[in-house]
Parts: sequence; structure tokens; C-alpha cells
Amino acid sequence: MQKKIHLINRPKGTPSHDDFKVVEAPIGSPDQGEVLIRTKYISVDPYLRGRMSEAKSYVEPFKLDEVISSAVIGQVEESKSDRFSKGDVVLGALGWQEYSVVKEDEIRKVDHHQAPASAYLSILGMTGLTAYFGLLEIGKPQEGETVVVSGAAGAVGSAVGQIAKIKGARVVGIAGSDEKISYLKEELGFDAAINYKTQDVSQALQEACPNGIDVYFENVGGEIGDAVFPLLNQFARIPVCGAISSYNNVEQDLGPRVQGYLIKTSALMQGFIVGNYSSRFGEGAKELAGWLNEGKLKYEETVTEGFDHTIDAFLDLFEGANLGKAIVKVGEIQE
Repeated sequence: MQKKIHLINRPKGTPSHDDFKVVEAPIGSPDQGEVLIRTKYISVDPYLRGRMSEAKSYVEPFKLDEVISSAVIGQVEESKSDRFSKGDVVLGALGWQEYSVVKEDEIRKVDHHQAPASAYLSILGMTGLTAYFGLLEIGKPQEGETVVVSGAAGAVGSAVGQIAKIKGARVVGIAGSDEKISYLKEELGFDAAINYKTQDVSQALQEACPNGIDVYFENVGGEIGDAVFPLLNQFARIPVCGAISSYNNVEQDLGPRVQGYLIKTSALMQGFIVGNYSSRFGEGAKELAGWLNEGKLKYEETVTEGFDHTIDAFLDLFEGANLGKAIVKVGEIQE
């Protein structure tokens, strides 16, 4: 038998433990063309909150009384596939469960000798690719321009800031603790960082961006986003990746209207999901791996130990508890 985590209620406001249930189920055996995978690392991500709602979105909502899924790193325990052997380390969109039986075309091998296995859930995975394509394809930072990143100490935001620095931009990050501010400036080389919990964001942005803002990478929304619009430069670009500040709102999120700012500055504001660039994932992963190996990219992980703490790790996202990518470590990779 194994443990699985089901969604049993659609959260109203911030999710709680009452919205989930740990159930026991048989492990199962693979048929021809399938493999049995033992879970090693589980990715917990803010976008999963949207899938817990029935609201129309870019991905189907989770069904009640069924297992939740996200990106998972696992190791093949048993294979009836010509493509995979016992011991292979693989990545796939799998359930929050200790074991998974999946078809061979639902997973891909990762090289955990080139980089730690968990890196394929962060800097070499969806979050790194989100930063890469969102910033470079929509933000298009130029040397000497000012790039502002909200949620800057998160998995996506921290990668965005570093890539912008690689491209020669001046980078200002917004985060929610003094520890994160120090990390951005001292470890990642951001030019300035603003603590939105202790500083007046509007005033701090004016001081940190004396020449205005050319690119704003939006991860948060709400009042932080509102503070950016008056400082936009002509032809500014705004990739909209997320809006975590409003994910748990019960009422409609209201704020200043953006149209006037966009018209006055001829700015581009474009929402995106990383899946828009799926045909180019190989290109992005190769570039990210190159920068990582050259020491131009750093990444941080907040690792929660143990399958039984998966729900805790997910709920902590909405308290801003994570530095970098939030990951649950279920077990060690076996050599």
C-alpha cells in the first residue's frame, strides 16, 4: 500500500488542511509500455491553487476526491518499457503519491549527475524556463535598462533577475523579508531590493528607479503592481507570469485601472504560461544549463522533508515562507 493526497474541498480563500485528505491505495504494477516510479521529489507551486478552483483557466481543475498532481522527480522501480530501465531518474507530471504507474511517453529521463535531481524542478525545470521565456521573449531587456521583478526571491523571480543581469540590465527586486533582501543583493547581485512589508513600495521604487522602469516582471499583482505603473518608461514591457497576492481572494480583486498608463507609455503588457514555448524547451534548458555551469546562475531551494509534510509545504507558499523553489523531498536517489 501507498499514500496519496486527494483534494476533497474547493478552498474558499486560503487553503487549509481540511481541503485535503491522505488516503491509502494499492501501489499497482506496470503493463507493457509502462513503468512503476517511486517518488523522490515533489514540486509545490502557487499555480496549483488555481487548479483547486472550478473557474475557467488555462488548465483543467483538479477533480474532487482524486489525487493532486504536479511536477515530480522519481526513480524507476520496475519497467515494462524499452525506453526505461530500473534505476532511471525521471521527470513527469505525476500525482502527490509515493508510487506512480505511468505510460512511457508521460515521463522523460534526467541526468542527475549533470545537476542535482531537484534542479529539474527549479532552475532547469518549469520555473527556470518560465523565467527564461517570459523575460527574454516578452520583456526583451536591453543593456542599461531597468528591470523590476516582484516575488523576486521566489523560484521564478530569482532566475528572472539573474538572467536580466546576464543581459546587462539594472535589476530591482521586491520581496518580503530582510533575509530575502540580503539574498537578492549579496548572493544574486541585484542592484537594489525592496522589502514590501517594511517599506513604502511606491517611494522605494522611485528612489531605486530614478530613470524609470523599462521591464516589469509581474509575479504578484495587487498593490505592488499598482506602484509600478506610474514609473513606466516609453515602450516598457510587462510580462505577467502570476498574481499570487489575489489567488486566495474571495471577492474580485480591484485596483487602479492600467489602461491610461499603457496608452501614455505605449507599453506592452502580456500574460503568458510557460507551455506557450513548449516547442523550444530544449533551447531554453540548454541555455540555462550553460549559465549554471559557468557560475552565472545560482538557485536556492526550500526543501521540506517527508511525504507527510507535502500539504504543509504547499500552504507555506502563501505565507511567503520559501526562498527560491519550494520542494518536498520524499526520498534519496538510489545509485
